[in-house]
This record gives sequence, C-alpha cells and structure tokens, in this order.
Amino acid sequence: MFRGIWWSTNFLLILAVLGLIYTGGWEYSTRRYLDGFSDAIVPDSESPERQVLAILDWMRNGPPRPVAPDPSALPTRDPQTTLNYRELLSVCGTGTNAFLNLARSNGLRARRLLLLSPERTAKHVVAEVLIDGRWVVADPAYHVLLRDAGGHLLTRSELRDPLVFAQATGAIPNYSREYSYESVAHVRLARLPMEGFHLRQLLDRVSPNWEEAADWSLLLERESFFALCVALVMTVFLLLVRILLGWSADKHLKIQRFRLRAQFHRAGSAFFHVPEIK
Repeated sequence: MFRGIWWSTNFLLILAVLGLIYTGGWEYSTRRYLDGFSDAIVPDSESPERQVLAILDWMRNGPPRPVAPDPSALPTRDPQTTLNYRELLSVCGTGTNAFLNLARSNGLRARRLLLLSPERTAKHVVAEVLIDGRWVVADPAYHVLLRDAGGHLLTRSELRDPLVFAQATGAIPNYSREYSYESVAHVRLARLPMEGFHLRQLLDRVSPNWEEAADWSLLLERESFFALCVALVMTVFLLLVRILLGWSADKHLKIQRFRLRAQFHRAGSAFFHVPEIK
C-alpha cells in the first residue's frame, strides 16, 4: 500500500510540475500580449486618470471587432478573447474583465466590484481604480468614470448616496437606476455549491476585511493566472506529501526507498570516474 501511494504521489507530482511549466508559459504569453496591446492604446506618460480614460475611449471607439456566431461559447476569462469581440466588450462582466487586464498591464491598480441585489445576486459589474489614493469607480460597460455634479471622481461609498448616484448617472444614456451601491462585493462566494458552504460568514468572522486585504480580481478575471496558481498550489502540496511520506518511510516503516538523488550521484560518479587498468 505504501509503495502504491508513494509512486502515485511521484506521478502526480510530475504532472503538477509539468502543469506548472505549461501554465507559467501561458501566463507569460498572456502578459506579453497585454503589454503590447496596452502600449498601443494607453499613454504611459499620462496621469492614472488619463490612462483610464484612454482605455475607456478605446473600448467605446476602438477599431471594428469580429462578431462571434455564439458569444456564449467564448471563454470569458481569456483576455485575448474579451479584447477582440465587440459583444464581450459591451457586456458588463467581460467588459470589466478587458478593462482590468489592460489597466493592470499598464501598471494601474484596479479591481472588480459586484453590485448585488437584495438576494445577493450580481446585477452589474464595475471596476475600481486607485487614483490619488482613492478607489474610484469606472463603469467599462458604459465607458465612463463616475463623477458628481462638480466633476469629482466618486468612490463606492459616495455612490451609496441616492443624490450623488443620480448626479453621476443622470447624463449617461440608458443607465439603469437599479445599478445602485447599497450592497457590493469583490468576490461572490454564493456561486459555490450550497451557497458557498456559508464561507462568507466564516471569513467575515475570522477577518472582516478579507476582501480588501487581498487582491482577488486577477485570480478571478484571468484564466491563465488562475491555472498557474492552481498548478503552484498542487505542486507545493504534493511536494510536502512526498516529503512526509519519505520521512514516514525512513523513521517508522523502515522501507528501503528509491532515492533519485543518490542514483544520479552514482551515475555521475560512474560516468566521470576513470577505471583503473590492471
């Protein structure tokens, strides 16, 4: 039984390492693609606000994009897809995905924000961008930075005020008044089975600021980065399991193990050692 577990762990560890190499290359190529894309549309020398406006202007007036016969069949968390189909740029979820990836590739700090209904379902998705030390709200689906009557950029806490919200959205054509900010989240755990196993309540008790303490947007919005993180976690976990099994075999079970390092050492010694001629 132990040898079966040992070899199974080794096999899975090899697969995890290969997956780590593959997903690392995938994430690297995605970042190179986004860097080239953002360099073409976002001026690096401008202020963060001007960079955000440049991204939103490109989303509104960019060059023609292909039309997908079935947009629902497209991968919605792949930047090379969300940036290249008009239907995806005009939907709040995938449009925010495209905006976040371009903003991050240009060095801006940005994260997604879910506007929730009383039933805790997402009714709209926007983005928050850190400008002058404040997390202000951009709506990529409508290509705007939300401002009050005086032209000042607004945070989500300021948009909870119905008067401020009306000022910020009144001039935007066809903007739904349902997209209010009474209930928001950065991560919607209700999508997990059994309503997320009540994980939100547990995390809120343990660390009330857990959504703000970590940057979840890249993990949730970029498929290649999510796959890389999964491969890294699996590699570290299986490596720890292998170390634990090796310790158990040496200290308790007294099982003779095949030691790869020792075999490489013996092979190297045999290869480089010159035999004596008698």
